[in-house]
Amino acid sequence: MIGLLQRVTHAEVVVDNERIAAIGSGLMVLVGVERGDSEFQAARLADRLLGYRVFPDLDGKMNLSVRDIDGGLLLVPQFTLPAETNKGTRPSMSRAAPPDEAEHLFNSLLTFARSKYSRVECGRFGAHMAVTLTNDGPVTFTLRVAPSG
Repeated sequence: MIGLLQRVTHAEVVVDNERIAAIGSGLMVLVGVERGDSEFQAARLADRLLGYRVFPDLDGKMNLSVRDIDGGLLLVPQFTLPAETNKGTRPSMSRAAPPDEAEHLFNSLLTFARSKYSRVECGRFGAHMAVTLTNDGPVTFTLRVAPSG
């Protein structure tokens, strides 16, 4: 399972001209589910996202997590994230989990995150989403919990 996290001052998701999720300061995370991912990867990624220290402390060092700053966490499903891009000029989606499995595991990630932290928002699986964000820094990291299989 892959999380492309971005430290933001604001982020929102719009579907069919309706804002379905928004956060202020916090993390906006694009989430890709890979073949072989399981509940283990979902739980581990939730823990890593909530504890990852990318916010500045009083000395300006990245020592604080989204929980430490009481920030928002916006999880956005993105099936293209696990794409194979090493060959050719067209991405292959062969590493992405099948849609039903990916939706289940994205929802598991969301459930795990919400069970540990109250300020979690999400995009809509399978929808065409307009995602707007203001990257703070810019600070962007890829976190990956490798599939079991």
